[in-house]
Amino acid sequence: MEQSINPPFSTWESLLARPTASYNSLEPLVAEVFEAVKIQGDAAVRKFTQQFDKVNRTEFVVAAESLKQSEKEVPETLKAAIQQAKTNIERFHKAQQTDRVFVETMKGVQCWQEKRPIEKVGLYIPGGSAPLFSTLLMLAIPAQIAGCKEIVLCTPPDENGDIPAVIRYTAALCGLTQLFAVGGIQAIAAMTLGTESIPQVYKIFGPGNQYVTVAKQWATRLNVSIDMPAGPSELLVVADASADPDFIAADLLSQAEHGPDSQVIFVTTAVEMLDKVTRAVKEQLEDLPRKVIAEKALANSKMICFSNDEEAIGFINAYGPEHYIICMKSEALYVSRIQNAGSVFIGNYTPESAGDYASGTNHTLPTNGYSKQYSGVNLDSFLKAITFQKITKEGIQSIGNTIELMAAAEGLEAHKNAVRIRLNKLSDEN
Repeated sequence: MEQSINPPFSTWESLLARPTASYNSLEPLVAEVFEAVKIQGDAAVRKFTQQFDKVNRTEFVVAAESLKQSEKEVPETLKAAIQQAKTNIERFHKAQQTDRVFVETMKGVQCWQEKRPIEKVGLYIPGGSAPLFSTLLMLAIPAQIAGCKEIVLCTPPDENGDIPAVIRYTAALCGLTQLFAVGGIQAIAAMTLGTESIPQVYKIFGPGNQYVTVAKQWATRLNVSIDMPAGPSELLVVADASADPDFIAADLLSQAEHGPDSQVIFVTTAVEMLDKVTRAVKEQLEDLPRKVIAEKALANSKMICFSNDEEAIGFINAYGPEHYIICMKSEALYVSRIQNAGSVFIGNYTPESAGDYASGTNHTLPTNGYSKQYSGVNLDSFLKAITFQKITKEGIQSIGNTIELMAAAEGLEAHKNAVRIRLNKLSDEN
C-alpha cells in the first residue's frame, strides 16, 4: 500500500482516484449487448453467457425442484447463521416502515403522502469467485417487506452451469420463485428489456463489477430505474494510536479480498500507525486463501497520515467511502462531521463484516464516491411516495385567489380558469 504523510491539497486528486476503468471505454460493449438482447432475446443471452462465462445453458430458469433440493445441500450450521442474519435484517428494515403523512395546510385543504411498492423489481446477485448469498438477503428481504408483487433474481452460473446451493437456499428462504442463471451485462439487459424467459422490471438492484455498473447506468436510458451505481467494493478506516493495528489490518484485508479492483484506504493522525498497520497487513495476508486477489487490491490502495483532524475529515468526505470505520478517541467528532459515506462502523469492535452479513444494516451501498448523492439500499428504495390532496368548497374559496394570482403571473390562463370557474359557480350558489 502506498504511503503518504501530510499530503498537500494539490495531490488529493490522485489520492482520491479509484482503480476503475473509464465508463466510456466500457459503453460500446454494453450497448452491443443491449441491442442484441433487444432484437434476439433469449438467444442473445445464451450467446453472451457462453462468450463471457464459458457456460452453455439452454434454459435460464432455475426449477422449483432445485430450490427445494437446496434445503438438503446446505449445512445446518450455515442455514442457522443465514436465518439469524435474516431475522436481524428483517428487524432493521421493518423498523423503517412509516405511517401515512397527513396535514391540513389550511382549512379545507388536506394533503397527505402514502407509499406504494414498486411492482416489478430485479435483483442482481454477483457470482464470480464468491457467491454473495448475503447480498440476496439484503435485497430480497426489503423487497418482500415493501410488498413488491414481482421479484426477479438473476445471478451468474458457476463453471458447471449451476447456481450454488447456498444461493438457491437463500432465495427459497426469502420466498423468491423467479430465479434465473444469468449474469453480467446480459442479465441487466434482460431485466431491462424483457426476453422470452426473463421478465422486464421497473427497477434493478444489486452490486456488480464495472461492466454490471455501466450496464445498470445504461438501463436508466431505457426507462428502468436503478438503486445506485454500485461497483467494486471499497473501505476507508480512520484510526489513531489508540486503535489496534491487527483489527485495522483485518478490516482492510476483508475488503481487499473482494476483488482485484477493490480499494482500501487507511487514514490516521498518528504517523507511527502507518508502519504498525503495514506490518499487520503483511502478516495476515500470508494466511489468506484469496491472497493473490487481496494483493492486487492492495496495490491500488493507500495509507495516509494527516497532521490534524480537520484535514483528515476533509479528505474522508472528499473520498466518500462506501464503508467507513472509525477507531478514534475522538469518535464523536468523526461521526458528527461525516457527510459522505455509505455505511459507518464505529469503534474497535465493529468490523465492516458485521454489516456485510448479520448486524441488520444493508450492505448494498454506493461506491466510487457516489455516497455524495446516493443512499445505500433501504426499505424506501423499494417504495414510491405518492402525494394526495383533497380540497373542500371552503378550501378552494380560501386558497383560490392565491392560485389565480400565481397562474396569471406565469401567463397560464387555463390554470387560472380551472379555479375561477369553480369559484364563480360557488358564488352563484350563494
